[in-house]
Amino acid sequence: MEDGSTDIFMNAAIDEARKGLSEGGIPIGSVLVVDGKIVGRGHNRRVQKDSVILHAEMDCLENAGRLRAMDYKEATIYSTLSPCDMCSGAILLYGIPRVVVGENKTFQGSEGHLRTRGVEVTVLNDNQCIDLMTNFIKDKPELWNEDIGK
Repeated sequence: MEDGSTDIFMNAAIDEARKGLSEGGIPIGSVLVVDGKIVGRGHNRRVQKDSVILHAEMDCLENAGRLRAMDYKEATIYSTLSPCDMCSGAILLYGIPRVVVGENKTFQGSEGHLRTRGVEVTVLNDNQCIDLMTNFIKDKPELWNEDIGK
């Protein structure tokens, strides 16, 4: 992905982010991939569900349902934005070994902590992801600040 192309899984996460934005929410999306197949997908639905925890990764994991521990150990989670402390905690809890981040220019979450715990973190800095968040933060700074706890 260093050639600037976005793979099908990140494109699916971007589709989720756009879905969230179209619902009046925050444009962050995520998919969980096991054995080359999407087994869960989600988007930030804090606004839509009046939730304090439904970040994209949390929604994605919830929508994947109960998986076997060995499935998580083989999974990759894709997120359009760098995972926050809460979402990184869930990644660590379930032993997901790989995270692919769409961008970390608008927000850098707990990538360093994930790496120190042995998680492989790849940051794409995808222009679509950057544009989605940059425009959202500019248009709705108060909602963005609420989402990241500021």
